Amino acid sequence: MGDDSWMQAWHPAVPGVREVLHARMTDHAYPPHVHADWAILLVDEGAVAYELGGRARIADASAVTLLPPGVAHDGRAAPQSSGFRKRVAYLHASWMPEGRVGRIVDQPGRIDLVPAARRAHRALATPGEELAAEATLLALASRLATDVGENLRDTPDSTVARRLRDLLEARLVDGVTLAEAGRLLGAHPGHLARAFATEFGAPPHRYVTSRRVDLARRLLLDGATPASVAVKAGFYDQAHLTRHFRKVLGTTPGRFAAAHGKSQAGIAESEGPVT
Repeated sequence: MGDDSWMQAWHPAVPGVREVLHARMTDHAYPPHVHADWAILLVDEGAVAYELGGRARIADASAVTLLPPGVAHDGRAAPQSSGFRKRVAYLHASWMPEGRVGRIVDQPGRIDLVPAARRAHRALATPGEELAAEATLLALASRLATDVGENLRDTPDSTVARRLRDLLEARLVDGVTLAEAGRLLGAHPGHLARAFATEFGAPPHRYVTSRRVDLARRLLLDGATPASVAVKAGFYDQAHLTRHFRKVLGTTPGRFAAAHGKSQAGIAESEGPVT
């Protein structure tokens, strides 16, 4: 990360919230990656240029950006911006039904959701406001259920892609080859790879690496050491973990874990008032 960059992450005691991350980024470019969670992104300063669903987009302070689970996206400071400051809440995939993923990809920015998302993020960063955060996030999901509706797309290729995703998740740490997956799912490995990339915007190996980085983040926030995390998250060794962690997040596992030591009160203060 650049000299003006910083990152803070923590586990709030709020059901369904996997992680909260606040960061300022200047020169880091996120490569295409995926998460198993929904992400509610607020950009407080600057703008983020990213690609989702094969289309270039901009995230800025005028709208909430929702990133669905399992869909590849990247990110970097927009050309007109010298960097960006963001807040992200990662919510369990069950926060909204999977059938709404397609609609969210089609319309990720929703200006009318900004006040509710700001209330949720403010509560997530304030100790003692866990119930308010939970209630606000549930209300936000309910609002989206009404506005977005269901995505009814379901083809044989999307079905086999989701079955492969489930298998990759089940074997995330130990790993599974496409040849073995083909035997287990009754499909040619090449067809599996193509269907998966079409459905989720990333090849299977990139999905697995991204999800292992996600797992490493959770373990680090739980207090595990980088050396132990490497093995527990499915990486060959600590150097292998560090290489991919830095590529995705722009920082090392050790620095990411150290940032967790800052109090939530300090985080809220550093962000300034949010209205």
